[in-house]
Amino acid sequence: MTHTLSAPEHVAPVTSPAVRRWLTGGMAAGPVFLAAGAAQGLARDGFDFRRNALSQLALGQAGWIQTANFLLAGALLVVGAVSLRRVLGRSPGGTWGPVLVGVFGASFWAAAAFPADAGAGFPAGAPDATVMSGHGVVHMAAGMVGYLALCAAFVVFAGSLAARGHRRWAVTSRLAPVAVLAGFMASAASVLAFTAGAGFGLLWLTALTARLATAPADR
Repeated sequence: MTHTLSAPEHVAPVTSPAVRRWLTGGMAAGPVFLAAGAAQGLARDGFDFRRNALSQLALGQAGWIQTANFLLAGALLVVGAVSLRRVLGRSPGGTWGPVLVGVFGASFWAAAAFPADAGAGFPAGAPDATVMSGHGVVHMAAGMVGYLALCAAFVVFAGSLAARGHRRWAVTSRLAPVAVLAGFMASAASVLAFTAGAGFGLLWLTALTARLATAPADR
């Protein structure tokens, strides 16, 4: 008698249309957020990528656009986390990796609810904050917690990548937090370094999600 092995019931197949849509949403979060931020930065008076963080785009008359960008990115990241949980199931990293990505997504919602402070000439004409406001503190704390969760997720997902045969990807995923945290540590000297570190984290999550959604690769 021939037996056909099927996927465990607790894991939705990657070919499921719903899971594919969720994965696509999760993969789109980073590129969409960064593209929308770049477009706004180029269009808003007084914004300078060398001095201002993308978070500050939520300030001023057109700030609602960046607030919506934060909310959308958070939703896509949470959807992506759910899809990764369904895809990975009980495999290595299948529980804590998606949870950490979910925390990262929630940090975008917190950033939307508690905007950053004005400063470094933006919004145009606004005075620099001499003392960090309460909402500015929460915004910064949310970003710190979110990106620490993302860095932890990269390390956790390295196990998933290795188990699926993506060994080089696993090594890179363990090293990715170094690049992200280096950008954060250099933020006092260069806002561009901070933006680059944060952007790299978002884009690596996109690539990692795509890789985890595939069948085991050649070593």
